[in-house]
Amino acid sequence: MSPDRDESVPTAVPTDDPPLLKWRGIAAIAFAALVFFWPHLAAVHLVYLWGGYSLVDGLLTWAVAIRGGPGTPRVWLGLMGGAGVACAASVIVAPELVGRYLVPLVSAWAVCTGLLQLWIALKIRGAVERGWVVSLDGLGAIAFGLGLLLFYRFEFEAFVWMIGIFSGMLGALFLLAHAWLDG
Repeated sequence: MSPDRDESVPTAVPTDDPPLLKWRGIAAIAFAALVFFWPHLAAVHLVYLWGGYSLVDGLLTWAVAIRGGPGTPRVWLGLMGGAGVACAASVIVAPELVGRYLVPLVSAWAVCTGLLQLWIALKIRGAVERGWVVSLDGLGAIAFGLGLLLFYRFEFEAFVWMIGIFSGMLGALFLLAHAWLDG
């Protein structure tokens, strides 16, 4: 644990357990790689891939909420993790329905995640040197989510590429934050 860290300031991941952030980054990049390099990806495959990623990300987010030190926004992280697990469960129960509404579901997830990141960035801005990175990611997630809603009628291949790029960028940010926290 960093001796100069203010324990009363919320963080997106506890600084005494940055490997959880690393695993979230690896999961996001693995999802992006599967999306990019899976030839002839069908909508049903994307639904199952997204469900698997949502499950992994939700469980890891719950782990962050449970294992976090003082100041960790447990309620928000718990809700975010619960949303991921619920999305994964919905893929198992009704994959065709999820496939029909995948764009709005991914959009809502991105906007909610971005808002949480902006909230965290506001809370840590005085205590963390490069908290603007969290703000930038939050704004990017919100822009991605709103862009999906505004341009809902695009080709499936474009949607696959957009979600792959976003996941890859999110994973890279998680790995960067892990390296930064692990020092």
